[in-house]
Amino acid sequence: MSQVETSHAEKVEAVIAVEHVSPAEESSASSILRIYGVVLAVGLICGLLIVSVFEITKPIIARNRIKLRESAILNVIDGATASVGYAYDESAKSFRPVEEGADLFAGFDDAGKLVGIAVETSAMGYQDNIRILYGYDPATETIVGMKVLESRETPGLGDRIEKDPNFIANFQSLDVAVGGDGLAHPLEFVKAGGKTQDWQIDGITGATISSRATATMLRESTNVWMPRIQACKSQFRQEEP
Repeated sequence: MSQVETSHAEKVEAVIAVEHVSPAEESSASSILRIYGVVLAVGLICGLLIVSVFEITKPIIARNRIKLRESAILNVIDGATASVGYAYDESAKSFRPVEEGADLFAGFDDAGKLVGIAVETSAMGYQDNIRILYGYDPATETIVGMKVLESRETPGLGDRIEKDPNFIANFQSLDVAVGGDGLAHPLEFVKAGGKTQDWQIDGITGATISSRATATMLRESTNVWMPRIQACKSQFRQEEP
């Protein structure tokens, strides 16, 4: 048999081999396709469920965060029974009342008198972001309260910033008096037991990173907001936005 005839015969055999795939091989291929189809379908369903749950719970989470913040505002401002959100207009150098997007919250007593300002700030702690709310008394120029709104720090260590009585005592009368464009004495973090000045914050032994992060975010926040608040105190009134 010539070389041409041999090549032709091989091609014919190859075609015959393809055309005569065994039932077992066909079943195996179909099983693989079915498995891929099932995996793809399950993935799509799970994806849709995740998106659906996120969209459903998103407004609920937002409402709960607002309720927590409203409660915290009254907690960090002694004597406050109501609050109004304010946004700062950088170009006008003034505050205006708003329903959403507030930079801070003015607290009022039953007589409508301004008794304090609540400011929210956040920073990275040891494990995750720490979000706090602190109360400021414009009359005495001191921080008069602090509340942790959100923290995922290590239980028993990092979470002591919201439980340690000595650390919490830092924020009962913390000096943030204004001097020029910033604070006369920017807040300073010191090791536990090392506080000698009213603008210093005693750290927590065993939770140094979390307590230092709290002091750092407060120093940065107060240096920005306290001068603005003092310059615009007359703008804070109990009125609807």
